[in-house]
Amino acid sequence: MTTYTAHTTPTTHPARPDTPTGCTARAIPEAALSELRGTDDAGRPAEPFTARADGVPQDAVGAPLRCCLRDVRAGERVALVSYAPLRRWAAGSGAEPGAYDEQGPVFIHAEACGGPDGAAGRYPVTRAGALRVLRRYNARGQITGGRFLEVPEDAEAAFDAALGEAFADPETALVHVRAVEYGCFHFEVRRP
Repeated sequence: MTTYTAHTTPTTHPARPDTPTGCTARAIPEAALSELRGTDDAGRPAEPFTARADGVPQDAVGAPLRCCLRDVRAGERVALVSYAPLRRWAAGSGAEPGAYDEQGPVFIHAEACGGPDGAAGRYPVTRAGALRVLRRYNARGQITGGRFLEVPEDAEAAFDAALGEAFADPETALVHVRAVEYGCFHFEVRRP
């Protein structure tokens, strides 16, 4: 049986109270990243590679990095690992997500990268037109709803509005933002 280290300290800048929702995207915590760089949440060893932009199998340039909430750049050492965000959150919160537990692929740097740039925006750079779903979970780790979002030009305002709506429900403990097309986990937001 695999055990997970509880991670309760955000690795991104704290939520700013001067924003409409007080919400900020959270990268995968460094302690979890250290574990994933060895063995991922599916029990497989990480297999780092150098990202290339020439269409060969190691082509990951432009893919979202979940360790620092930016895109992969050519020449960077990265790994595609299986990550179970709800399972790891539950390990620290005492939640029992049961069948709602899922894992999926995420790109991370092969070595510690220092996390998100504190000067970056509150949400990862997202191109207009990108399709996202904001999945809400309660304190027990159960899905309590979701919302589709086609990212407009003013992505930050759109995420503020969607997250404000999600956290208006007192049952919402956290929100996972995922890509619609592949279901990939992008980032987590916890109740401000």
